[in-house]
Amino acid sequence: MKFVRLATLGLLVILLFTPFVFGHSMNGGIGLNLVRSAWTLKPGYLTLATKTRFFGKVASPISGVAVTFWDVQGAFSLTYGFNEHFEFALTPIMYQDNHKGDKGYNLPDDIFLGVKAGSYKIKNSPFVYGGLIEARLPTAKYHNISFEPYSAGNLSVSIRGLLTYSKDPLYPEDNVNAHLNLGYINHNDVGKKLQDPKIDNYSVINMTQEFVYGLGVNFPTIDFDFFVELFGSTFIRKPPEQTAFSRENFVYFTPGLSFRANRWLSLNVAADLRVSSDNDETTYDYPGGGPVAPDMANYPAWRINLGAKIVLLPTSVYKISEKDILIKKAESRRELFEQIIREQRETESAEEELERIKAERRKAERELERLRRILEGETKSKKEE
Repeated sequence: MKFVRLATLGLLVILLFTPFVFGHSMNGGIGLNLVRSAWTLKPGYLTLATKTRFFGKVASPISGVAVTFWDVQGAFSLTYGFNEHFEFALTPIMYQDNHKGDKGYNLPDDIFLGVKAGSYKIKNSPFVYGGLIEARLPTAKYHNISFEPYSAGNLSVSIRGLLTYSKDPLYPEDNVNAHLNLGYINHNDVGKKLQDPKIDNYSVINMTQEFVYGLGVNFPTIDFDFFVELFGSTFIRKPPEQTAFSRENFVYFTPGLSFRANRWLSLNVAADLRVSSDNDETTYDYPGGGPVAPDMANYPAWRINLGAKIVLLPTSVYKISEKDILIKKAESRRELFEQIIREQRETESAEEELERIKAERRKAERELERLRRILEGETKSKKEE
């Protein structure tokens, strides 16, 4: 038992200080690796998420000498539940490096700021919906980086719609969940020079716009959550073909699992597998331009993800025992059962009232039938007299 705790602590330290790479902004709140849930954090909850994703490949550049290329990026995310329906997220990218040499890295890189509205229930439905607005602040020195999704170095804004399905809406964390994300990114890059700032002929003329999407399903068990994700991007208007890296559409499939080491700590591992083509649509038509290596695409064919998520607030999560948790769940279930009983009684009362009305109607119909027969009898007697 002591060994397991030490191993868990050691892995946590590694995850907290290891770089992280991701497609767009990482998901520090409820949800999967990149696909977000429409549920928001409980009011007063503060979580810290840190992840690692890396890629490497031996390739032959134009010089003909085999070289190992890599893509490494580090970040963490702080997410705070403001109230029942709103949460805020701060996600600074602390480190970015993808084989640029001694000085070709960002420390720090860009910062993401996000506001999420969610936990809006559809009445008598297993669905919950929400939305997300996120801004990317260009605090990095280098942008338009190979192996990474397009960024021009200007303030960009994204809007996403979120939809979550829960097999059991009353206890969603204990049953299968599915999440759908649909979004739009405006890169706000008109006039931006993606390569040498002295070259005026290669500025962005038309604003780059992007449609992003994601679909994920989570299968929880007692200690582990197994999940799969499918996420990708399609350009509505692509960046310049001469100078922009990563101007192709992409799709990734991600299987993974999450281990609940404690009620305030979870560890996860996943693999991004590119299922889209490896076409390179950049022409590199500028002085000194050229691909990193002729046999490498602009997006990695695979990436390994490691991550950890810690609940920082409220501090009561560290003090409460498993017994208290079970008692609290039992109380919530008791309230649920009492509600079901009340609704059943109301339903039964309504059914009894309906039966009473039906009985009164049948009684009135019988009395009318008797009256009709009496009147018919009197009429017949008069005719006979």
